[in-house]
This record gives sequence, C-alpha cells and structure tokens, in this order.
Amino acid sequence: MRLLFSRAALSDLMRLREFIAEHNPTAAFLISKRLRGAINSLIGSPQMGRPVENIIGEIRELIWGRYVVRYEIREDDLFVLRVWHGKESR
Repeated sequence: MRLLFSRAALSDLMRLREFIAEHNPTAAFLISKRLRGAINSLIGSPQMGRPVENIIGEIRELIWGRYVVRYEIREDDLFVLRVWHGKESR
C-alpha cells in the first residue's frame, strides 16, 4: 500500500509544526515525528481509523492524541486528506 498526501494535508502538517515551533521548537520536532509515525502505521492497518459517516468513499479518521488525520483508502493507496488539531474548528 502506498501512502500519499494531498497538498492540503502537507500544508496542514507544516502549519501545525510551525505553530508549535513558535512556542517550543523541540516539541514541534518530536510531535511532528511522532505524528508522521502514527500516519505511517496506517499502511499496515488502514482500517485502524474510525469511518466518517455521510461521505462518499472509504473515508476514515485516525485520532492521535489531540490530532485528527482524515484519510481515504483507495484500492492500494492510503491518501491522507487533512490533518488538524482537535481544538481547531473543521
């Protein structure tokens, strides 16, 4: 299974890291690294996230700590759509 990211998801990851880095660069590095690790773990267990209701396709959300990773399973691809902090309004 290939892991792919939308432009929005890549932008989300950069935005979140930059926000944390303003207050604590070390924490930004560690959280970013661990979040990417959680996302990578989806390759081996793509059904790990909960299904998102009322959206066409196999859309799921992985809750990792305070972060939400929304992704879609497309045949042999896992496509990360968006990533956000749970306190952000979406």
